[in-house]
Amino acid sequence: MRFAVIGTGAIVEKFISAGSQVPGFSLYAVYSRSKERGQAFAAEHGAQRSFDNLADLAACRKVEAVYIASPNYAHCAQALAMLSAGKHVLCEKPMASNAAEVRRMQACARAHNVLLLEAMKSAFLPGFAALSRNLPLIGRLRRITASYCQYSSRYDKFKQGIVLNAFDPKLSNGALMDIGVYCVYPVVKLFGLPRTIQGTAVKLAGGVDGAGSILLGYGEFQADLLYSKIADGALPSEIQGEGGSLLVDRISEPQFLSLRPRGEQERMLFDQPESAPMRYEVEAFQRMALDPASAESYSRATLETAMVMDEARRQMGIVFPADAQ
Repeated sequence: MRFAVIGTGAIVEKFISAGSQVPGFSLYAVYSRSKERGQAFAAEHGAQRSFDNLADLAACRKVEAVYIASPNYAHCAQALAMLSAGKHVLCEKPMASNAAEVRRMQACARAHNVLLLEAMKSAFLPGFAALSRNLPLIGRLRRITASYCQYSSRYDKFKQGIVLNAFDPKLSNGALMDIGVYCVYPVVKLFGLPRTIQGTAVKLAGGVDGAGSILLGYGEFQADLLYSKIADGALPSEIQGEGGSLLVDRISEPQFLSLRPRGEQERMLFDQPESAPMRYEVEAFQRMALDPASAESYSRATLETAMVMDEARRQMGIVFPADAQ
């Protein structure tokens, strides 16, 4: 499948590296608002073409699929342009600024019979499949704790008054959108929409959230979601049941899974470190592109995750310019 990439950041480098390990993947084109940067990036990675005009990229018949890794606020417009041109789209998480944009993007994909998939790498990893497969071992669910706290390399600049993309709410960014989504998505993918949502945030200058927590109520069990871009955390994530608990090393990239049966010693269920975790989403994307309807469960999880995050942001008082459109 011939890909174009929108963006030239570090995540795109990882995507291209991972894609190079997947049969059928080829990088054909690069889009960047900077003509010089796009040309340099294309030359560095062996892409045949570079674009600095989105309409020209959409019109390029050689491009079959587009990976979008631009700032969050730009995802919707860029995806609509590519989908309308009949191109499959793999869009970085979060897929859009809000659920309304997700609905528009998904409707456009259905109308043109092409695949739109959120690049939520954790959902495609073998570790996530192992987690889902082993849930029956712990009996009736009672509590989930998902934690992802990572001090941002850009936070020091923020404290100096320099606001980079990761901390700019004008770009639909912040802790929830950047890393909190890694906690929300797997819970929603496994268990669907919660009955209740309670969200609180640590807000920084300019109204951006630096950290937060969300409590999801599912009736018989609860999910505590903890995330931060202003402090590191080493806690694993845990799913507790009446018969024991499952421990996951990193909810954003599950590589180790252990079972701790009630009253017994912990034992390892899954141990598979990944050097190129994004290759699984590329493999899944190329496979699902043959039958876009096969991605329905992922599409539903993407929309429901956006709905949960919208409500959490409403309670936290976090508003993006994109919300008014």
